[in-house]
Amino acid sequence: MQRILITGNMGYVGPGVVRHLRRQFPKAELIGYDMGYFAHCLTGAQRLPESRLDRQLFGDVRHLPDSLLQEVDAVVHLAAISNDPMGQTYEDVTLEINYRAGIWLARRAKAAGVKSFVFASSCSMYGAGGEGAKTEQSELNPLTAYARSKVLSEQELAPLADESFRITCLRFATACGWSDRLRLDLVVNDFVAGAVATGRISILSDGSPWRPLIHVQDMARAIEWAIGRPADCGGVFLAINAGSEQWNYQVRDLAAAIADIIPGTEVQLNPAAPPDKRSYRVDFSLFRELAPNHQPQRTLVDTIEELRDGLIGMGFRDPEFRSSQLMRLRVLTNLRETGQLDESLVWATDKPGKATEKTAEPVELALS
Repeated sequence: MQRILITGNMGYVGPGVVRHLRRQFPKAELIGYDMGYFAHCLTGAQRLPESRLDRQLFGDVRHLPDSLLQEVDAVVHLAAISNDPMGQTYEDVTLEINYRAGIWLARRAKAAGVKSFVFASSCSMYGAGGEGAKTEQSELNPLTAYARSKVLSEQELAPLADESFRITCLRFATACGWSDRLRLDLVVNDFVAGAVATGRISILSDGSPWRPLIHVQDMARAIEWAIGRPADCGGVFLAINAGSEQWNYQVRDLAAAIADIIPGTEVQLNPAAPPDKRSYRVDFSLFRELAPNHQPQRTLVDTIEELRDGLIGMGFRDPEFRSSQLMRLRVLTNLRETGQLDESLVWATDKPGKATEKTAEPVELALS
C-alpha cells in the first residue's frame, strides 16, 4: 500500500491537496503532519478536511520524528511560513522552518527510503522579473525572506536527488481560489473580498505589476503528477514552473475582471505608491510539455465566482478584513500576543501568558 506524508496540510493549500490525493489514491495511506497554527481557521467547510486522512499528527516540522518516515513512499512538503508579510516579521524563523528544516527533512527522508520528495517552491524567486517571461533557466532575484528560503532550499535539495530519491520542486504561481481554510492575504482573494464586503477594490500600487496565478485545486493536480513522476520525465531533480501562461495577469486587469463579475465594484488605484518591484511573468511551457495530463483546468472567471459565492454563503461582510483572522499574519500575531506561541513560533504548553515550556513530541488526532 502506498504511504504519503503531507507536511503543512492544515494551511490554505493543504485541504485541497488532501481531498485530491484521497480521490486519486483511494487505497493509499495519507498522513498529515502540521503545527496547527491555522487549524481553527475553517471557512465554510462541510466537514473537517483532515477526516479524509488516515492519520493526522500535530508537531513541529523542525522536530519531525524519524519513525514517521518509515515505509513512506512520498513526502509532499508544504510546511512553511507562507507569505511575504510573515517572512518580513519572522525572518529568522522563516529561514529556519522553510529552508533548514526542509533540507533536514529531505536528508532523513532519503535515508529512510522515501522514493519521491515534492517541494512546494514558488515563482516569487524571480522577484523583479523585467519584461520577458521567466523560464526555469532565468536568473533568480528573490526580494523577500520567503523567496530567499525557496531559492536556498532548491539549491541544497538538488545534490540529494538520485535514482532512488526523486525530487520535484514545483515553482507555483501565486495561489488563489476557495479553500476550507481560506486566506485573504493573496491578491485575487483580497480583491474579491473587498468587492463583496465594501463594493471597493483598493490596489496598494499603480496596478502595473505582473502576477502569475494558479488555483489551489490545480496546485493539487500538479502535486499528484509530481508524486508519481518517473525519473525519465525531467530527471532525478526537477525544478519546474507550475501554472499556465493564460494566468499571467497585471494586477489592474485582475481588479477589472472582478469588477465586471461583481457589479457596482469601484476600483481604486494608488499611482503615488512606491513601485512594487515584485513583478514577473512566467513561462510554463516545460510544465505543459512534461505534465500534459495535469494542466490547470480552472479559469479566472469561475475562480472569482467561486470566491464571491463562498464569501456570501458564509455571511462575509467585514470591511476590516485585512485586520481579521483571515489574514495569516494576524493569526500568528494574535497567538504571540496571547502567549500561545513564543518568539520562535513554538507552542507553549502551559497557561497563556507564560510561553516557557515546550514540547517536540507530535500529538496524533484519532480519525476513526
